[in-house]
Amino acid sequence: MSLIETVKDAGIVGAGGAGFPTHVKLNTKAEYFIVNAAECEPLIETDKYLCRTFADELIKGIMYISQHLEAKKSYIALKAKYKAEIAALEEAIQKNNADIEIFAMRTFYPAGDEQIIVEQITGRTVPERGIPIEVGAVVDNVGTVISIYEAMAEGTKVTDKYLSVVGEVAEPIMLKVPIGTSVRTCIEAASPKISDYAIILGGPMMGRVFSDNGLISQQVVTKTTGNIIVLPKDHYLVKRTEVSIERIKHQARSACIQCRMCTDLCPRFQIGHSMRPHLVMRNIWREDGLDSNEEFAKCFGEAVNCSSCGVCEMFSCPMGLSPRQVNNYMKVKLRERGITIDKTPNPTARPTIDLNRIPTDRLIARLGLNQYNGLHAHTCTELFPGEVFIPLAQHIGKPAELAVKAGDTVHKGDVIGQAAEGGLSANIHASADGTVTEATPAGVRINVN
Repeated sequence: MSLIETVKDAGIVGAGGAGFPTHVKLNTKAEYFIVNAAECEPLIETDKYLCRTFADELIKGIMYISQHLEAKKSYIALKAKYKAEIAALEEAIQKNNADIEIFAMRTFYPAGDEQIIVEQITGRTVPERGIPIEVGAVVDNVGTVISIYEAMAEGTKVTDKYLSVVGEVAEPIMLKVPIGTSVRTCIEAASPKISDYAIILGGPMMGRVFSDNGLISQQVVTKTTGNIIVLPKDHYLVKRTEVSIERIKHQARSACIQCRMCTDLCPRFQIGHSMRPHLVMRNIWREDGLDSNEEFAKCFGEAVNCSSCGVCEMFSCPMGLSPRQVNNYMKVKLRERGITIDKTPNPTARPTIDLNRIPTDRLIARLGLNQYNGLHAHTCTELFPGEVFIPLAQHIGKPAELAVKAGDTVHKGDVIGQAAEGGLSANIHASADGTVTEATPAGVRINVN
């Protein structure tokens, strides 16, 4: 099979983000191929571990992909402070005689945003709401590239996931678990220091927050799960998710002082996008009185360019307001009105870009996470749960179509969800040997042998 066919067959999706089906992303040619190893959010350990442990596989995966893309230049982007990871990668590059460069970045947030990485390496700005191939680049996560190597060299399907567990645990740990493993099982393996906790799936800035015990118990590891943060339920990051949008809008109307720090420190504004959250905040009081779509777009249209990185509300705003939530709210309102917003032609980074980086350590302090900073996972434990529940929607696009029924015997790597035809989708595979006890369009439950 070709690389594209192999990647599709293996069910590989973006391992570090929203899960874009990789066979679609790689069905192109590109000038640049960039591996994102910058670990965008604080406290996450996964990509660092993979770089140290599977450097050879990562380099070989890059070589496969770069050859397929006919890329003229290949890079691994990661933070300059990752000394052990850089050393392991440089050794693997030399061993494989690979034409791959290490791009060492400053430690700032969001260094791992693929559009920020593309601008740093190429000097080109990806258009608003665009993707890197529009400026000749393809970007993949470390875990994605290793999965491609394993699929090409060994025929391996995506059935397991490496992830870190951090926060209120005995010490940060790395886990290798079958996809579909309960998040509770992962947390118990890390010896939580508190019994009644909230969690963030992902990073503290853009991860999904769960504080309800019932909802936490429903969460399972998917192809995109890279980190679990365990926090007290009264932590700042948990409590601010409980504020209603009506209260957020009221706060914006009454307390925004138009200092424009949300705009000046916005990473997308700095790479040249039309993204001025202070203007959206200034006009929020006008929302209900605007009948004209033209005027509505003038006041709120730039909200569609928000990447939801959270800098504006978690770091910039001196009043503790929530420009990101207001932008997300306005995106919905713009869709409801059928308003489309033009893109900025040929955006270029602003001269102030390097002066407006957010130092990660200062961000961690602002988030109330200092007590967890600097703690690292030193070991990796493999878990073998007695049951897994594997969702059929683990990627952008259409869910996979159910391919098994209750009572079926399955083996690790068997297709249990077939990629849907006629749109973005990805295959889903059994992550363990066992018997199917539940099979619905939502997912497949397997009693593991």
